[in-house]
Amino acid sequence: MHNLFWRKISLLVVAVLTLAIIEVEAQSSAKGNYNFWSFRKKPFYFGLTLGGHSTGYLTSNSRSFMNSDSIRIAEGVDKPGMHVHIITNLKIGQYFDFRFIPGFSFSERRIKYQNYNNGVPGRFDEERIESVFLDIPMLLRFKSEPYKDKRLFVVGGLKYSYDVSSNSRARDEVAVNLLQISPHDFQFEVGAGIQFFFPFFIFSPEIKYSQGIGNIHIFNGQKEESRVLDKILSRTLAISFHFEG
Repeated sequence: MHNLFWRKISLLVVAVLTLAIIEVEAQSSAKGNYNFWSFRKKPFYFGLTLGGHSTGYLTSNSRSFMNSDSIRIAEGVDKPGMHVHIITNLKIGQYFDFRFIPGFSFSERRIKYQNYNNGVPGRFDEERIESVFLDIPMLLRFKSEPYKDKRLFVVGGLKYSYDVSSNSRARDEVAVNLLQISPHDFQFEVGAGIQFFFPFFIFSPEIKYSQGIGNIHIFNGQKEESRVLDKILSRTLAISFHFEG
């Protein structure tokens, strides 16, 4: 399922960009940037983002992992999710935008372990962590020259995420049985996309990669699944559809 989800994302991005290139070539003699000029006059505009993502953990093993007799594999498993954000876009000159896109992401992340019993491989167990994140990204976007009411762009910046469901999770289970993950996470983001200018709105498909820049693993010495892990970093590959105007 994980590989299938990533393949679908890749195929969708390739299809969108291919169709955009084909349409640009097909309309080489068509009318120019008429829709673009009406949006060019606006110093800022707002919008809505809808999208899906594949998210998981990058893990590194601790020294205890090498000495463990019961766990031989500990790694993150990416799972699909969805997100809804609100866009505030402020133009900085002709080619740059500052983008503030707060919103919520609904995600499930897992860490997979393989247990050993007297040197014999056992079953795989997964630690599942369901989260609802309040995302606060602050991004800078660079845009190309428009052509036939279309424009390519690249985007990058930082994002702060807070897991608003972390407290309820702690109340529902005994802490000693949990793999403890910090609810606070800082990430860098990089991405690219294309703008399509229509008479009343701008449609922008975008693909973006995010990765944590700090360890979010809270060590729990009473839980072996925690002792065998050193660092845990978040990662997300997202495809978003922006509607702005």
